[in-house]
Amino acid sequence: MSEPVRMLKLGLASPIFLGSRIARLIFASNLAGLAILIIGAMVLNEMRASFVVSKKQDLVGQAELLSNLVAESATYGQPEPRLDDALALETLSSLSLPITLRGKIFTTESYLVGDSYFLSDRVIVGNLPPLKTPGRLMVWSRGLSEWSIGLLDSINASRGQSAVRTQSFAEEFEQARLGAVAASQRFNDRGQRIISVSVPIQRVSAVVGILTLESNDIDAIIRAERAALIPFIAVAILVALITSALLTLGIADPLKRLAAAADDIRTGKRQNLDLPKVSTRHDEIGQLAQSLESMTAALLDRIQANEAFAADVAHELKNPLTSIRSAVETLAVVQDDPETSAKLRDVMAKDVQRLDRLITDISNASRLEAEITRIPLEPLDIGRFVRDVVATYDRVEAKRGIRVVFEDRTFGAGLLVRGREGPLGQVVRNLVDNACSFSPAEGCVRVVLEQSHLGVNPVVRLLVEDDGPGIPPNKRSKIFERFYTDRPAGTAFGNNSGLGLSIVAQIIQTHHGTVRAENRDQGGARFIIELPAF
Repeated sequence: MSEPVRMLKLGLASPIFLGSRIARLIFASNLAGLAILIIGAMVLNEMRASFVVSKKQDLVGQAELLSNLVAESATYGQPEPRLDDALALETLSSLSLPITLRGKIFTTESYLVGDSYFLSDRVIVGNLPPLKTPGRLMVWSRGLSEWSIGLLDSINASRGQSAVRTQSFAEEFEQARLGAVAASQRFNDRGQRIISVSVPIQRVSAVVGILTLESNDIDAIIRAERAALIPFIAVAILVALITSALLTLGIADPLKRLAAAADDIRTGKRQNLDLPKVSTRHDEIGQLAQSLESMTAALLDRIQANEAFAADVAHELKNPLTSIRSAVETLAVVQDDPETSAKLRDVMAKDVQRLDRLITDISNASRLEAEITRIPLEPLDIGRFVRDVVATYDRVEAKRGIRVVFEDRTFGAGLLVRGREGPLGQVVRNLVDNACSFSPAEGCVRVVLEQSHLGVNPVVRLLVEDDGPGIPPNKRSKIFERFYTDRPAGTAFGNNSGLGLSIVAQIIQTHHGTVRAENRDQGGARFIIELPAF
């Protein structure tokens, strides 16, 4: 089985497909008009089949009655019976057949004895056939009609009904000459559909002639049937128009409004996609509107965050630049004072170091933001990953004697999270670096991995603890803000830009997790990260 066919079968059988309100609406609306036409066609075809069969039976009865009448009045001779042509012609003339019936009497040698059309005073009124050769459309239509007749005959035969086959008059005549009753339907030379019945004229057991009855009112009845189909077609068209209008109002119009609102946001006419009548719908269009509203809100938040970030960057860069400019201007005045000049050069060096640190952290933040938006989430063994990151700190803080240790309290459970290795590695490094910067000499930074639950959902909890002074209570809400830093006295100037913890918060948010800070009872700070596991 090919892949598209397999996917189609799975889609048709899936509960999501069956549960789609729009899918049910589309199928119901498209099938409603078709069902009406199918029911009407089935009813009319059944009526047509019944009529053709009953018409044939009626003609057979009349033909047998007339054949017996001609046999009694126009046959003679024994032991060799014969047909008296004059008496047969007189008998046919006296029958006064209706205009819809045409009677013919033939000898067994195919000689036409009499035709009721030429024995009456009736004037046949009708359109003359076209002089030109019938076009392709007419030929195709007649062929299709004859094919449908044949198909109907086969269906009737399979049902055990007496089918009226389409055959030539020669075949019908030959069957009657052999003593059988023959019936057929065909088109005559004027393009009319006729039902023809031929019965033998017998004296004793010998066939002395053939009586043929033809009915030419089938076209009128078919036209009446087609006229009867007009109400069904009108209802089907009306249903199609109504369902099309409903589909337009229910699907096309909301989508058009969504597109117009999206264009307004693109051109700056509005900032939010606010369409309450569309977003409150309980179907896929409502879900689409809600998703677009969430997306535009997230984009607006990101734009505002970028604007705030740009303002913060400008402010943070302006401070060291102002300090450097002031030191340069002052240095030109105090060139004769070596001590003051040395202090000013030291200030400029620290400001340059701070600028370098700021630019580096800003570049890293921008790179991480681009990486977060472009790299998809992948399954990640969080225990192995954190252990590998912590292992890189075995000798980093050796000069101060600070130890970085990892403790896996999940006992190697192999918990998986959906994440990105680069950004999550940056989170662990930023927290460990931050803890090391606050830890005293010979201190210890502990990285602990635990398993918890949020309701019934498993959660991975990562703790980073230090032995530092802790976090002042009034500063806990600010430590994750950009460019915020509050270092103890004696900390090297320019080594911290205040972006580390804000980057941690941003990355954890994009991984659908949370991060918070608290103080340990034994002293020091503890940062807690929770990520959904699976």
